[in-house]
Amino acid sequence: MIKHVMSGINPQGCQVHSYKLLPLKNWNTIFCGALRARSRNGAKSASSTGRITRKFWWSGCTLNCSRERKFPPQLCSEDIWQKRFEDINSFERYLTRNGIVVLKFFLHLSKKEQKKRFLERLEHPDKNWKFSMSDALERQHWEKYMRAYEDMIRNTSTKHAPWYVVPADHKWFTRLVVAEAAIEAMEKLDLSFPKVDAEKRKELKAARAALEREG
Repeated sequence: MIKHVMSGINPQGCQVHSYKLLPLKNWNTIFCGALRARSRNGAKSASSTGRITRKFWWSGCTLNCSRERKFPPQLCSEDIWQKRFEDINSFERYLTRNGIVVLKFFLHLSKKEQKKRFLERLEHPDKNWKFSMSDALERQHWEKYMRAYEDMIRNTSTKHAPWYVVPADHKWFTRLVVAEAAIEAMEKLDLSFPKVDAEKRKELKAARAALEREG
């Protein structure tokens, strides 16, 4: 989706950053390091909310998992996930206050379509690299993941950093919706090329004349 949506943008002004599984304890350092300046477009295939939906979210062993992962003591509490929601919202509010536009897309794939795509990855050798046994194992917890996703979206979708829940069974439709949302956000920025006033034009004309006199 990123490849198709960003293909029409000048690559000099667009950067894509992807991660594998981010440890919850240091996502802030990695994610902040991948941020782009306000004058650039940035696309990320994972976000700070990705860790929320991992299996320790619904495993019922929050405290044990947290301690085993050597989290700071103050983070190991029964309300750990509510605190993470608050941190994410505060972080995104900080970004928007500094002129960065935050758009988050949740590509909602049906269970039936996911199975179809998994089988395609297994049947076609050139797609085998996309498949992992962990994908099949995690699929067994589909309903729990859906509840975790709903909770995450409900708690981290804000006016300054909204979530767009996009049906993803048909790739052409997914790309169209995401592209339209991105275009709409950029149009609201009312971007334009810098204008040269009369005084600046006079300076440029004088500089050109000086260069021409040099021969």
